[in-house]
Amino acid sequence: YNIFDQSPINKLFPLARKKNIGIIARVPLDEGSLSGTFTANTTFDDWRKDYFTPERLKLTVDRVNKIKNKLVNPSRTMTQIALKFTITDGSADTAIVGMRDPKHVEENIKSAAIPLESAELNYLKGERWSRNFYPEDI
Repeated sequence: YNIFDQSPINKLFPLARKKNIGIIARVPLDEGSLSGTFTANTTFDDWRKDYFTPERLKLTVDRVNKIKNKLVNPSRTMTQIALKFTITDGSADTAIVGMRDPKHVEENIKSAAIPLESAELNYLKGERWSRNFYPEDI
């Protein structure tokens, strides 16, 4: 569950709430794209090289940059906005997010304290993006 993939809010999240089951969101940073650090020239040495083909990467980076230009400021990063979105509005209770160094941990912790106004949340809900970048052979 993330800014782009909001499909769990259709059926999964309401059913979980009805049955009093907590939600742990996975891929809150959309395989890293919502960290805001990718460019159209980013290369991958893992499975993402098939997921983010050059065309798909450009589409993704363009969409992330649109969000960054509207919402990122010196007091909050794209990563923090993406994580805050995931746990705001009763969607998910927590999120599993990858962290490769202590700076990531510090940045991610700060996401709990950043404000996300209702107009900003509504804007992010409008960034829902139905796509399937997974290769056919997976």
